Amino acid sequence: MIYQQFDLHEKGSLPGANLTVYIQEQAEKLKIKERPLILICPGGGYSYTSDREAEPLALSFLAKGCNAAILRYSCEGAHYPTSLLELARSVLIIRENAEKWHIKKDGIVIQGSSAGGHLAASFCCTWRDELFIKELSLNESDLLKPNGLLLCYPVITSGEHAHRDSFRNLLGERYDELVDKVSLEKAVTDAIPRTFIWHTFTDASVPVENSLLFATALTQHNINTELHIFPEGCHGLALANYLTEGPEGKELAPCCEPWIDLAITWMRYYFTA
Repeated sequence: MIYQQFDLHEKGSLPGANLTVYIQEQAEKLKIKERPLILICPGGGYSYTSDREAEPLALSFLAKGCNAAILRYSCEGAHYPTSLLELARSVLIIRENAEKWHIKKDGIVIQGSSAGGHLAASFCCTWRDELFIKELSLNESDLLKPNGLLLCYPVITSGEHAHRDSFRNLLGERYDELVDKVSLEKAVTDAIPRTFIWHTFTDASVPVENSLLFATALTQHNINTELHIFPEGCHGLALANYLTEGPEGKELAPCCEPWIDLAITWMRYYFTA
């Protein structure tokens, strides 16, 4: 196992912002020579990054044959677009090391939970922007191109069904200026990669309409999309089993546990062929 951490120092980055990679070593006796990588953006309302939505997910994907990475992006005290720049830098680090780490070059999937889902989806909407070329000193944006997007109960809309605190934390004093711009159902373009989304019907913190609005916009742009709405379960389920159960014991939702296997099937179908 290659375990390596990279500190991130983009404009506005806070201490503790970092990318951690978990890369499975290659072996002569293994047929598999390259693996896709899932880059995990934990949730936390843009006020922190959740431990429950970080390493447990990484280890689950590792166990199923993927490489993994976790982005601990800058939150409280840092504002838009700092976390986006940190995510872009993380993708660049992964791409620059892809051959050495035996990562499938067209198999880099950006994953996000809750507010981390907003970050992941926002990057997939905007990766071609001049902002990244300028701030990361790139000649062109192709190195940043994501190959897949995987969203777990994502924050998407700043409209009627918004998780308002996430947007306040993200935008700070520029809330009124930018709040409409970061409503992602309005930001979908044909540059977004194929997408997997899951949510629960009873999510009381980030309503299911967030995923429905985004999925509808994706289909309008002919983006290949897989969407799962589970009948019950609170927000922030992570793996929805005892491995990511919080102190209050509310994050157990047996009906939602299959999401990880569905996501891995999706990963294998599109990114390991």
